Amino acid sequence: MLEITNLETRYGRIRALQEISIQVESHEVVAALGANGAGKTTLLNTISGILRPSKGSIKFLGEEITKMPSHQIVQLGIVHIEEGQGIFTRMTVQENLEMGAFLKPTNAKVEQRIDEIYKRFPTLKTRSKKPAGTLSGGERQQLAIGRALMASPKLLMMDEPSMGLAPLIVSQIFKIVQELQTQGITVLLVEQNVRKTLQVSDRAYVLRLGKIVHEGTGQSLTNNTLLQETYLGGR
Repeated sequence: MLEITNLETRYGRIRALQEISIQVESHEVVAALGANGAGKTTLLNTISGILRPSKGSIKFLGEEITKMPSHQIVQLGIVHIEEGQGIFTRMTVQENLEMGAFLKPTNAKVEQRIDEIYKRFPTLKTRSKKPAGTLSGGERQQLAIGRALMASPKLLMMDEPSMGLAPLIVSQIFKIVQELQTQGITVLLVEQNVRKTLQVSDRAYVLRLGKIVHEGTGQSLTNNTLLQETYLGGR
């Protein structure tokens, strides 16, 4: 589904990504792991068109998207939930969900998808007319996921979805990731919660200073104590 070859992204003279090559197959959960500053968020921002790479190639379903603008990338089926959720705090929950479908504005289908989101996240329905800024951290993450699903993603990229959440809510978020996979949505997951991430991931790439230093199945990386202590902080 996603094929990245020799990708390099710079911030001025600083190479934030160096010779990154990654593949994501349909219906997989693939994780990008690493300490702060490893390049994980830069990777997602480059895939979604927020950043432009200085070299390399990104292909989605066989189509070159390396220089494609973000809105066209979304139309192809790549949806990006940024770190911090990026919800519109002054807009209502309902309005946030409607914004997720701005590229697919057929009213009947939008209403149907909103109903589906409310069935998945009943709390959002009870808060539908409230400003999104009044939601708790867990509810905001639910809203961010719901808004992303409104765009009917084929590949959902999630950047630190568990950050700052209580342990019980964190478990719920990872359960949602597994449910999305069973529904046919491919997930590229950036996380610092290594243990839970590897539990739900088919494969993972470990980044350090913008380079891939290791890759393997979720199970093999879970069992590699030395790797976790060296590159992932032993979490």
